Amino acid sequence: MKILLQFPEGLKKHALKHAHKLEADGHEVFLSASPSYGACDLALGEAEALGADEIVHFGHAKFPIAQPVKIPIEYIEWKVDVKVEDLAATLQELKGYGKIALATTVQHTHEIPRIKEFFKSNGIEVLTKKGILPAHEGQILGCDSTAIKIPEAKAVLYVGDGMFHPLAIEENKPVYIFNPYTKEFRCVNEDIERLRKKRRGALAAAISAKTFGVLVSTKPGQFRMQVAKWAKKELEKLGKEAQIIVSNELNPYSIANFSVFEAYVNTACPRIADDLDLFGKPILNPDMLEEMTKTIAEAGKH
Repeated sequence: MKILLQFPEGLKKHALKHAHKLEADGHEVFLSASPSYGACDLALGEAEALGADEIVHFGHAKFPIAQPVKIPIEYIEWKVDVKVEDLAATLQELKGYGKIALATTVQHTHEIPRIKEFFKSNGIEVLTKKGILPAHEGQILGCDSTAIKIPEAKAVLYVGDGMFHPLAIEENKPVYIFNPYTKEFRCVNEDIERLRKKRRGALAAAISAKTFGVLVSTKPGQFRMQVAKWAKKELEKLGKEAQIIVSNELNPYSIANFSVFEAYVNTACPRIADDLDLFGKPILNPDMLEEMTKTIAEAGKH
């Protein structure tokens, strides 16, 4: 069988080992060098060019792809254990809340039962649920934090590294992170609010823009042409000029060469809208475009 292996950047160092294993079983193996930003980002173009029989996608859990995918995808999750006893550093701060919602990434979801037991033994009830897009209970994605929308919880704890995932949390509750690698523990509500202000600033700036590029990614988990066509029509109703820009990788430097556009509407990964410093112009997600439309309509009434 002809197999294409795909890894996120942090796991590419393990690629050769897995390639050797499959070759020893008689398979023809290729490695994808393309960036992999998530389970929605599959190397289909490379697989089709190779005539591959399968893509083995490492590091992410299965993701609901809206459109049909002709090549079978095997998801290989990458599990990393957590030293649960290190969570003792969080107890003094979290005990006052009584009930907390727990969120983590796919790497640590297998540790959720042990984390729950640890907090229970210290008088804190940990609540979890399954979000809309993630494969596992308690798992959040950069584009989906619905797993922590638990009304009874008085605060949120994210266990994992980096800020990409916790910045996606949309809750008006205290949000804490615990990094199991660095042992950092802190409240990140100020970071989340800074991102929200950034988005509000982009929306305010986009209102006066006259020309919009509507961004569409052909990545299978992000391709939303119907949404792009809707956005184009909505912008034209507002008297704006809009054109759809299509690319597999929405590179801000390449897109910047379309210098005629004063702002963008993004229909791909919603976190692209956080990169407005790279794009140098306002970027709105579809929900932000709806908000802009309402704002302009309200202003027209006065």
